[in-house]
Amino acid sequence: MDIRQIRAFLAVAETGSVTRAAELLHVVQPSVSRQLKLLEEDLGVLLFERDRQGMLLTESGQIFIERARRALRELDSARAEVRPTRGALTGHVHIGLLPSSCEMLATPLVIATRSAHPGINLSLSVGFTDHLTRWLESGEVDAALLYDPMESASLNVHPLLTEPLWVCGPPSFGFGPENPIRIEVLGAHPLILPTRHHALRILVEHACAVANVRIKVATETNALAVHKDLVVHGVGLGIMPRAAIRAELEQGLLCAAPIDHSGFLRTIYYALPTTRRTTPSAAFVTTALAHCVRGAITSGTWLDATWLGEK
Repeated sequence: MDIRQIRAFLAVAETGSVTRAAELLHVVQPSVSRQLKLLEEDLGVLLFERDRQGMLLTESGQIFIERARRALRELDSARAEVRPTRGALTGHVHIGLLPSSCEMLATPLVIATRSAHPGINLSLSVGFTDHLTRWLESGEVDAALLYDPMESASLNVHPLLTEPLWVCGPPSFGFGPENPIRIEVLGAHPLILPTRHHALRILVEHACAVANVRIKVATETNALAVHKDLVVHGVGLGIMPRAAIRAELEQGLLCAAPIDHSGFLRTIYYALPTTRRTTPSAAFVTTALAHCVRGAITSGTWLDATWLGEK
């Protein structure tokens, strides 16, 4: 197995065609077919099913593709590090962001990275803390923002900010920032919450259990857009940071109030894996991400957040 075989495999998987893969790689079609055949012989499995619709990944191919992508990213990063351009950072950096804050941070982070080091190829993925933690541990992302992560020897975490969680509902509830609601209100109405493994769900259930408040879950969803839409349509109340519903509040689709209980406060960290070296490019982007977070707080874009990072 060599890098040409992996590149050929990924190109065919992405295009669904040997012909288009050859055009993408700027080689002749027989060369792609040969590399693919050698790879399948080396692995001892078929990676594609050939039919009229094109080249479709087999189950083995679906298993292999993520590891192949990761291997190629690592090789490209290694090449960029051992052959650096004087004074410039290059290579691929993959950052994980949280759904509630990705829209505030993605564009400023990309602009800051491109302005300082245009040779860095930056990728952004959005996920919840449990997903991002797995991606960090598996090497799929180089750094990520996490809220209230579980202690792990495989992660090096640094606190950036705290933010309170608010209850939100349709305007008919009359919630407002000047009138914090008691935790007992959460037990009087059905709630829209993430699934049980989600850190926010764990926080809400723990705080309510300690306060002896029984809650009823109307619907579970891990999609923030779906979560907000369900609340807008009155299926249940939501519990989330106010920054996540800023647009809906401004449009009059939702109203929200702080919860008068110390348990509804979460901390957001940036995390790096301890199991592999942080490249200079990843270190730069991580620092830039922290600056973007602080800028969002200072400007008031990140509502209610309190900065905990370096002064």
